[in-house]
Amino acid sequence: MTIPTFGIEGRTALITGASSGLGEHFAQMLAAQGVRLILTARRGDLLDALAADLPDARTIALDVQDASAIDRLWAEIGAVDILVNNAGVAGGGPLLDQDAAEWDRIIDTNARGAYLMARGAALAMVAAGRGGSIINIASILGLRQGSQVGPYAISKAAVAQMTKVMALEWARHGIRVNALCPGYISTPLNAAFWDMEAGKAMINRIPQRRLGQPEDLDGALLLLASDLGAYITGAELVVDGGHMVTSL
Repeated sequence: MTIPTFGIEGRTALITGASSGLGEHFAQMLAAQGVRLILTARRGDLLDALAADLPDARTIALDVQDASAIDRLWAEIGAVDILVNNAGVAGGGPLLDQDAAEWDRIIDTNARGAYLMARGAALAMVAAGRGGSIINIASILGLRQGSQVGPYAISKAAVAQMTKVMALEWARHGIRVNALCPGYISTPLNAAFWDMEAGKAMINRIPQRRLGQPEDLDGALLLLASDLGAYITGAELVVDGGHMVTSL
């Protein structure tokens, strides 16, 4: 019997929002699998520091709210094998307190930016006559409701539905599109919250009674990126320690 492997060594992946958090982790993990990397984010200095420790990584400063910059990016680099559509911003507070500028900042980055990047990747793949894998980073907050995170949750719900539409339309081109939906994952940016009483209470509502760690997403990302997931498209792959199946 042939033992399957992820088999993505030598492929090229573009990761948005790669300068910190999950994007940085995905870059390090895919580099360890022998993947060539194109790393993008707004902070070019942080990207360069990350790339310096990776064997085969190129960096390009990019704001996913800039449609013209995205067009120039794909015209320059051409098709990739894997797009990890990770760039995103968060925001909090009651919906009644959200103004138009805050709404636009979150929706334009998380939903519109993800759309523009995925469309650019797909156009490049079609022009090159090849398929590929697009992995949109969504969230369980796009699948269920949470208070005080309205624009963020709405943007991630848009990403989940967008993923299904893209999967339907682009399957004939050999392009798979899936959504990776993390639960609550510990990162340096949110570490202080989990030490607060509100954070501890939230952890207690997770059936596994623990936060996710970035490495908990590795298996799911590798499955969607590799040929082991060749028959998976249009899926919402939830990685949340059972949070989505808690009782009401």
